[in-house]
Amino acid sequence: SVMALPLQVRAQLCSRPCYCPWVPPRCPRGSPLVLDGCGCCKICARRLGEHCDFLHVCDQSQGLICDFSMASAGVGATCNFEDSEEGCEVHGRVYRDGEVFQPSCKLQCRCLDGGFTCVPLCQEDVRLPTPDCPYPRRVETPGKCCPEWICDARDQHLRRDAVAASSLLSYPCQEWSTEWSACSVTCGVGFSTRVSNQNRYCRLETQRRLCMAGPCPALPAAFPAVS
Repeated sequence: SVMALPLQVRAQLCSRPCYCPWVPPRCPRGSPLVLDGCGCCKICARRLGEHCDFLHVCDQSQGLICDFSMASAGVGATCNFEDSEEGCEVHGRVYRDGEVFQPSCKLQCRCLDGGFTCVPLCQEDVRLPTPDCPYPRRVETPGKCCPEWICDARDQHLRRDAVAASSLLSYPCQEWSTEWSACSVTCGVGFSTRVSNQNRYCRLETQRRLCMAGPCPALPAAFPAVS
């Protein structure tokens, strides 16, 4: 029967007394130490999308279970949400499908179909030397997330003259941009680019945003030796 299967597996793989390493394993970020399927030794909990089995259990604190639904297709069991919803993992934290989050003040991301896409919250323009600012410099400003472009104090008199002249040549800015390029990688985190003048200076600039087409295939799980 189905209910008797876990007991049969436990009897085949688990032995008493337990023989565990003296030093527990060092787990990657976001993977806590948990007891294995035998309730014997401490192991690193498997994360979203990683292979799992009876001994190598998933991180239940993230709502993950070992999903055997694709095992018949030769894919093997993987850790998935108990309600079978798609999700993504970023820096050790699991987000649900459709959830919007900010891993930092400079990025806003959205979890979608097992991957995630991000857009920068800071302008990524490259300011070229101009008559009003021959030596532009980008600096971090205390209390502000995004760096800002400044001109050295020695160039202030040139900048004032140029600004006064340019005020006579004001014109409306017609917005223009190319389509976002394809993601630079087929799995994992990459970036896509476009050229646009949608910035406060109305200058053409190359803009980038993070993208992730889907998680990379995880390495197959290895069974530990059973004494």
